[in-house]
Amino acid sequence: MALPALMPLQGEWADYVDAIYQVYVDQIANADLTFQALPIRCKYVPATHGKHFGFWHVISEGESEEDRLPDLRRCERITWISYLITNIGADADITWWENKRGSNTHVVIWHEAENFVVILAARNGYYLLKSAYCPESRRAKTFIKERDNYWKQKG
Repeated sequence: MALPALMPLQGEWADYVDAIYQVYVDQIANADLTFQALPIRCKYVPATHGKHFGFWHVISEGESEEDRLPDLRRCERITWISYLITNIGADADITWWENKRGSNTHVVIWHEAENFVVILAARNGYYLLKSAYCPESRRAKTFIKERDNYWKQKG
């Protein structure tokens, strides 16, 4: 299966952000996405520049929330987030597994061929869209080990 087309930056930055935000709202925040029969929700607050907090998190990178900068690779792949979630099991290039980060359980959904990952945080009765990005090569190697160990333990 083919991933949706990229949405490269065209025109003014403000117009581009509005366009990819509309995709985020339509295809992710308001799309009634689910994983393992539980709803996937987005973080709305604190609003940033009049848009959902979760939107800014998935299109930017940085160590602290205050210092995050937009990442064009993340921006142009905004349509891939819902695609990965809705095509688990239908697209052989998409794999998933759970990992622990501290006391938190995350679900990693990875399109290995295109090296794009969606992270969901397990919550009580739902999943929270945590992040989506193109991992660096050393992180991709970690993902392979985590995934293989997870499914090996599952038997």
